[in-house]
Amino acid sequence: MNNENFLDEIGDNHLASSAQNPLRSDAFDLTDDQKIESIKKDVESILITLGMDLTDDSLKGTPNRVAKMFVKEIFGGLHPDKKPGASTFDNHYKYGEMLVEKNITVYSTCEHHLLPIIGRAHIGYISSGRVVGLSKMNRIVDYFAKRPQVQERLTMQIVQELQKVLNTQDVACVIDAKHLCVNSRGIRDIESSTVTSEFGGKFKDEATRREFLDYIKFDTSF
Repeated sequence: MNNENFLDEIGDNHLASSAQNPLRSDAFDLTDDQKIESIKKDVESILITLGMDLTDDSLKGTPNRVAKMFVKEIFGGLHPDKKPGASTFDNHYKYGEMLVEKNITVYSTCEHHLLPIIGRAHIGYISSGRVVGLSKMNRIVDYFAKRPQVQERLTMQIVQELQKVLNTQDVACVIDAKHLCVNSRGIRDIESSTVTSEFGGKFKDEATRREFLDYIKFDTSF
């Protein structure tokens, strides 16, 4: 198998090369504005190569819009300065049971084809004396999702960050998501979704894991 076919096979099978996002050492040498200007030229080149007429009013602003979207929005989670603060608080009310936040919206981008990953994350933790604001869990999910990603890595990163924030291993995350690189190209299976999970500490125990999975099945529509 030649190298190009090997790399295509990795992408089509959604294999990750690292548990961390593969960034170069100079990833943040350019400012956001410099990155936008560079990407804008690259998008212009792609569209021109495809035969698009960039003098058309509908397309004139597309390179700039795409560049801004890449840097400021869908890949904004690459920059460590944008990591959300996650203040924790003493568990004064001594709540000792599992806390679960479910149906957290996930918008990410497959790093193999740069197509959307759309789904839901479900997070649970058992306090060891500290608790975190509910919205902070959403922000942590959003931060790590705003990168070129694979779903397995995203799931692990969410758990590892909350373990660090809460100073406990007792954290779990399940993500159920659709990958448009599967749904809209290749096999074009619009029905399939991908489920990944990461269980830490007490969640490795079968009974605790089952309790968490039962919680996320609850119908909480209002």
